[in-house]
Amino acid sequence: MEAFFVSTGIVALAEMGDKTQLLALILAVRFRKPWPIVLGILVATLVNHGLAGALGAWVTTVLGPDVLRWVLGGSFIVMAVWMLVPDRMDDEDASAAPRFGVFGTTVIAFFLAEMGDKTQLATVMLAAQYSTHFLWVVAGTTLGMMLANAPVVWLGERMTRLVPLRVMHLVSALVFLGLGLFALLGWG
Repeated sequence: MEAFFVSTGIVALAEMGDKTQLLALILAVRFRKPWPIVLGILVATLVNHGLAGALGAWVTTVLGPDVLRWVLGGSFIVMAVWMLVPDRMDDEDASAAPRFGVFGTTVIAFFLAEMGDKTQLATVMLAAQYSTHFLWVVAGTTLGMMLANAPVVWLGERMTRLVPLRVMHLVSALVFLGLGLFALLGWG
């Protein structure tokens, strides 16, 4: 259960102010149909994070434990620094063709926006760290994404005004830094 709870917390924090959270806001304002948007986010995240989790678990079969410890530790520290750089939404990220409907547009836009994103890379690293429980990692990172994005879809702009994004980025950076140090020092 540790893999699930750690993954949920890390991704929920990492997602605050992320481009996919901004995408959720844009889709909510544009379409004003929360259920298809939330279901589209869920499907896109399950597929994206499922692939990322499988990659993370596979990496543990290729790298030895010492190399993996250094790669994970360094990666978590890089993620800590990256968390301090807030994402901005590019116009092209939200330009999926509306002919796919609200659900289809959300699935496509979210899947593409998550490629190479902080939360996808965090899923790879967490799945490598908890390789025997990578399905719990995928479930946790998916729940973290939903906890961060579903309220934005339903509450829209009011939600983004209440959340101190800079504080969330700092907390996320500290969590990633702690995980990196734990991995490098072999504590866990």
